[in-house]
Amino acid sequence: MDIFSQVEAWIDENREQEIEFLQHLIQIPSINPWFSDYREYTTEKNVQEFLAESLQKLGFSVRLWETSADGLKDFEGYPGYYKDRPMHDRPILYACYKGTGNGRSLLLTGHADVVKVGEGWTRDPFGASIEGNQIYGRGAVDMKGGIAAMIMAARAVIENRIELRGDIQVNTVPDEEAGGMGSLDYVHRGIHSDGAIMTEPTDLQIGPMCRGILWGRIIIPGRAGHIEMEQSHWSQGGSVDAVKLLQLYLNQIDHFNGRWATKKVHPLMNIPCQLLVAGVHAGEYPSAYAGSAEIIFDAQYLPRDLDDHYRGTRIKAEIEDFVARVADTDEWLREHRPHVEWLLDADCAETPADGEFVKTMIQGAEKIKSPVTVKGLGAHSDMGWYVHKGIPTVNFGPGSPLIAHQADEYLDLDQYITSIKMLAAMIINWCQ
Repeated sequence: MDIFSQVEAWIDENREQEIEFLQHLIQIPSINPWFSDYREYTTEKNVQEFLAESLQKLGFSVRLWETSADGLKDFEGYPGYYKDRPMHDRPILYACYKGTGNGRSLLLTGHADVVKVGEGWTRDPFGASIEGNQIYGRGAVDMKGGIAAMIMAARAVIENRIELRGDIQVNTVPDEEAGGMGSLDYVHRGIHSDGAIMTEPTDLQIGPMCRGILWGRIIIPGRAGHIEMEQSHWSQGGSVDAVKLLQLYLNQIDHFNGRWATKKVHPLMNIPCQLLVAGVHAGEYPSAYAGSAEIIFDAQYLPRDLDDHYRGTRIKAEIEDFVARVADTDEWLREHRPHVEWLLDADCAETPADGEFVKTMIQGAEKIKSPVTVKGLGAHSDMGWYVHKGIPTVNFGPGSPLIAHQADEYLDLDQYITSIKMLAAMIINWCQ
């Protein structure tokens, strides 16, 4: 029996323990406190301490430390830095299992935080209940399934006494769901890795790139007035219906996206970048014209759009120019300018799909599952700083990213087990 078959058989034999490990992770609520305006402390620390203990039992040397905005102030203006972000009791974890030497190290990395529970759940979001072949819970897909899989893969390699020349490294961070200060701190610690797998949910596809994400609001001024009364021209003090101006922008966004549909494309992505409307708000009373309106949007961008600070400032400028040009078509808006309020800029990166790291990862994964698909990740992941620091990085993990952040979030357990096998094969193929 070759070593890949040996490890695969071991993983199958230990399926129950691997599922129990994932259940334990899901049962530790680790909601990013950004979702409560930092009024509540998170239990990211509890997850990290559980992982640290588990890795120590496998023979890893483990470090836990906290970061702070003050300690990262040199990175103001760069991705992941937020001046007043509280990071107390939100540790970063790094663990290393040493190889015999003169081999390539592989970093397995992920984020310990999850988004808030939200509405619509029909199951306990932290119960980790199993129904049929699915496990339910907040973070099951994004991304405790990936974290559990990478640690169980390392366990499979270690307990089968597979000799590796390179080190197995594990890193888990807080704060990814709200901007990535944990990863910013980690990559600037100077810890060397020859390659990294970020175990975000990819449906077992290898994703050597992710898109950048901009969140923003378009604020549109109007003038409130009694909706049932005849109104004079706005220059004479009459009302201006912000809902009609909102309609103007929604129509123009469709035209804007039509242009981006052919410009903002990437060979690893099936869909183009778009400026997508996530929400609208206008008006206060049924008897009054809306005095203002806002459009909440999510816009994606590509690694080629990054500026020198790894930000999407060029795309911000393009959207701001669009907002201004639409305003120029309306006499009220020409004098009462809308503006864009930026909420988030999450960076992106790309590792060459034809490079040695990706090819080696594919070869390893194909030992377990063939064929393996290479495809870009439409959402943001924390891979940016790793790539910017010279570490070739791919996204790879169990679960559909479409299920992340949903009510009744769930992970297919067969796919979880397959991901453990594929990650173990990747470790062996890269580190031997």
